[in-house]
Amino acid sequence: MGIFSVAISLGSPDGQRWAHLDALIDTGASMCAMPESVLRGLGVPATRRRRFRFGQGEVREMEIGQTWVRVAGEQVFTSVMFNAEGTPALLGAMALEDALLGVDPVAKRLIPVDGFVG
Repeated sequence: MGIFSVAISLGSPDGQRWAHLDALIDTGASMCAMPESVLRGLGVPATRRRRFRFGQGEVREMEIGQTWVRVAGEQVFTSVMFNAEGTPALLGAMALEDALLGVDPVAKRLIPVDGFVG
């Protein structure tokens, strides 16, 4: 599909403070993964720990919290994983689905999509 990044804003849980960064689009990732220092700096609390399988096959237990993400004109409150320092910010499938955004891999951009109801 190709790899590309988009500008996002990551907010504090109360929506009062924002950090601006570039995030890689990763539709294979369950949720957003952000550097721990950015999340802690915004006052995002870790509310639980869960196991994650990383691309190279390693399984680690990681902290998860919830906060605001702004991307492509949308703002959603979504789950975020506290990732190691020096790792890129990732925008995962849950946030994309929450924002009703799809991926245009040719133009390397996010596009609005209709939601699905079964």
